[in-house]
This record gives sequence, C-alpha cells and structure tokens, in this order.
Amino acid sequence: MCVNVGDVMTQKVISVREDACFKQIAAMFVAHTVGAVPVLNDEGRVTGVVSESDLLRAEPEGPPGTAAWDGDRRAGRCNLARRLMSSPAITVRETAPLADACRLMRDHRVKRLPVVDRLGRLVGIVSRRDLLKPFVRPDRDIEREVRRNVLTRSLWMDTSRVRVSVRNGVVTLSGTMTLRGDTRTALTMTLRVDGVVGVIDELLWDRDNVPVR
Repeated sequence: MCVNVGDVMTQKVISVREDACFKQIAAMFVAHTVGAVPVLNDEGRVTGVVSESDLLRAEPEGPPGTAAWDGDRRAGRCNLARRLMSSPAITVRETAPLADACRLMRDHRVKRLPVVDRLGRLVGIVSRRDLLKPFVRPDRDIEREVRRNVLTRSLWMDTSRVRVSVRNGVVTLSGTMTLRGDTRTALTMTLRVDGVVGVIDELLWDRDNVPVR
C-alpha cells in the first residue's frame, strides 16, 4: 500500500473567492474557527492563501482622524481577497507522496497545505495531523505488507528463512538471506512501508556480493 496526500487529506475545505471583501473573510474565520483559507479564482484554482495575519496587516496604522488613518482604512478594510492574500500559494498535488507534503510544510513553516489536482483546482486540504494518520496503522498490517510486498513479490525471498516482527511500528528483520545486497534492499524497502517508524537489522547472509570500495 502506498499512501499519498489524497488518501489522508480533508475533502471539505473552507475557501473564499478572489472578490471576497475584508469583512466577509473575517466573518468566515470567526464562524468556522479557522486562521487561514485558500483563495480561488473563477475556475476553482488556488491563487493564494489569506490568513488572520494578512487581515491584521490591513488595519489602519495611523491614529483616527489623520490622513494616514483615513487612507489606510479605505485601502485596508475595503480590500478584496486578491489584494490581501499571500501569493503564490504553497500547494501540494493530491497524488504526491506524504514526504513531499512534509517537506513543503517544513521548508515554508506552514501547518496546512491546500491540495490541488493536475489543473491546480482545489480538492482538499492536508494538515500536520493528517500526515500522522499512516503511523497509527496496525502492526499486523505492516507485517503482512512487509512479508507480501517486500520479501515475496519484490525480492522473491524464501520467507521461511526470514522472520518479520513488528512492535509499535518498529520492524525487526531477522534470519538469513542468500545475498548481502538483498538485505540492504529489504531494509530500505521496509523503511518505506507506510506506518513504519523504524527498522532493526538482525539479518545474516550466505554470500557477500557487495563490492568493496
């Protein structure tokens, strides 16, 4: 099983159009208890993200009654989403692996990402918590996948010589394989199985086919 962003995302998303005004956006934040929403154009494509911080930056800076205050008030609170939003939006494709979403969140220091299809249209949203969902996968399911997909289907291993045990997402591989190179491949592939937190290597081999560097 290969879990991608589309498998863990939330499909029901609160969003606004580019022509939504300051007050409409603020009301949506309060009503839905959210701190940021994607901004969409007429085709449903994500063109930016508007946040509470973006709205607060539109507050008048000068004291009431001054020219600066009057100008900021007109330019700020009458602003539309297209002027208030941060653009371009940091998005992730629904077909992307979870690692891509993790990297984007880390690099851009965001907690959520709009999820888009191949045309850039909004199809969902993924949060940090969503990315943790695969790690609550039952140990027995992880063990079954390692045996079936890694050892049997990919490496054509004799599973009677290799033991697989899983505890709290940590996989222990023990026993003997024919080639040392296969042990490395098995460990690498096991670590990529969804839900695996770590891999303990207790494997032996009959023949060392790894070149000496």
